Amino acid sequence: MRKPTKKTTAIMVAAVTVLAGGGAAFAYWTAGGSGTGTATTTASTANITVVQTSTVTAMQPGDSAQTLTGKFNNTNSGPVYVGTVTASIASVTKAGVPATTCNASDYTLTGAAMTVGTEVPAGSAQGAWTGAQIKFNNKTGVNQDDCKGATVNLAYTIS
Repeated sequence: MRKPTKKTTAIMVAAVTVLAGGGAAFAYWTAGGSGTGTATTTASTANITVVQTSTVTAMQPGDSAQTLTGKFNNTNSGPVYVGTVTASIASVTKAGVPATTCNASDYTLTGAAMTVGTEVPAGSAQGAWTGAQIKFNNKTGVNQDDCKGATVNLAYTIS
């Protein structure tokens, strides 16, 4: 066998060095490992407020039902899901005090549970709800004068 020349020896050393280096790089890129981390979510949300935007006025015996509509004030930093808004008659007042003979039975509230089924964005006057209707009952043979000038106080709940 012939003795390798300096040039051949240098080429072989370079080739071995490249192959060894490539093997090390391959081992680096395929190395496995593990680790941990954390992420947190908001611990609680603030309740959002139901705001009635419709104006219901001039209710009287025999009139037509008036539709209730509104929006939401969401003080949270992100959206909040609202499934339904339910309206109810909380009280009836006259000049700021409870009416004496006028009460919730003098009014009819229909469609009280209104499906919203959407996320309400953060901010004031967001989203929308509608559907419930209120009207004054005409109680035949009953003096309803105490209801003149009365205010029907509505309550809204969200679920």
